[in-house]
Amino acid sequence: MRLHRNLVFAVIDALNLIFNEKEYADKVIEKVLRYDKRWGARDRGFIAETTYDIVRWKRLYTEIAEVHEPYSRPNLFRLFAVWCVLKGIRLPDWKQLEETPERRIKGRFDELSKIRKFRESVPDWLDELGEQSLGNNLWTKEIAALNKQAEVILRTNTLKIKKTQLQTILAENEIETVAIDGYPDALKLKERKNVFVTEAFKNGFFEVQDASSQLVAPFLEVEPGQRVIDACAGAGGKTLHLASQMENKGQLIALDIYESKLKKLKIRTRRNGVHNVETRVIDSTKVIKKLHNSADRLLLDAPCSGLGVIRRNPDSKWKLEPQFIDRIMGVQQEILQSYSKMVKKSGQMVYATCSILPQENTEQVAKFLASETGEAFELVKEQNIYASERGYDGFYMALLKRKG
Repeated sequence: MRLHRNLVFAVIDALNLIFNEKEYADKVIEKVLRYDKRWGARDRGFIAETTYDIVRWKRLYTEIAEVHEPYSRPNLFRLFAVWCVLKGIRLPDWKQLEETPERRIKGRFDELSKIRKFRESVPDWLDELGEQSLGNNLWTKEIAALNKQAEVILRTNTLKIKKTQLQTILAENEIETVAIDGYPDALKLKERKNVFVTEAFKNGFFEVQDASSQLVAPFLEVEPGQRVIDACAGAGGKTLHLASQMENKGQLIALDIYESKLKKLKIRTRRNGVHNVETRVIDSTKVIKKLHNSADRLLLDAPCSGLGVIRRNPDSKWKLEPQFIDRIMGVQQEILQSYSKMVKKSGQMVYATCSILPQENTEQVAKFLASETGEAFELVKEQNIYASERGYDGFYMALLKRKG
């Protein structure tokens, strides 16, 4: 691979914004890719993938390069040099990359790779928490799986098209996909492509949604004509999936505390041809009270640590703090206690997170069921989805039924 100076400098700029300015990696990539309109798909791919790779292995690379925060520009070039050496990329004759100790880099890599927290590039506290929560064997397998680059998975919008038809249309646009066993609406891209510029996307034939995330809506067992509430809807990936499962029939209420996210959902509903969704901002407790005892089905896709999705958000390893996990567990229990009151007798709800920690998942459900509010519910089934077993994001789902 021949390195181009302008692309490498863009990567260094991106790393500075992520590591030193603490900006979110996905936003930084968007910003940096606007530097030069002449960059083609391959150039843009190099910038995005190299940046994410160095972010993913930040701890390992900084240990090898012996650099510390805040990272100067020469420090960032040292991280880039480590990346090149470990990828087997020949270093160009640039002053920024002079005197790179290639043999020493490889030796340090071999040495540090024997220690999990360096090999998998996680903070000490997170490595300890993972082992304590999941046990040594499962945590070792899981964090290795969560460090692999996430594949691009599409969910067919069955309101508009069949999966086989979508596959044919994408193939005509040189986007090859494969179906995935056990995921009825999913198509996996054989190689990464920008699917958002396709006519198929603009026509609402699909959404980008990880395979594990596609299991949540079916777990709720919705039926056309029901009143369904998605209480932590966000920008509505699972809301749209629920709408297609309801065949656009019945009432689907999308709630969230952020109006900006619900505005994005409205745009997506139009593109998807969804017309049974009503959005409501949770700006007071009255919004929830008005819906007490009214829902046939309720989805609680609760805020969480996001540990199950660090494949696609590798910078979250460095942004996450132990205090946040303690705080978010309080929010999760509060949501279960308060929002569950919207379920009518004999109705069902799903509590879901994109976390792999039992204290955010099974333990939260057990605590809820042991409470006064939770006495009205029974656990029907639950499922832990691990990246090391499925190959996709880590998730948890529990189906609870309100007693008749």
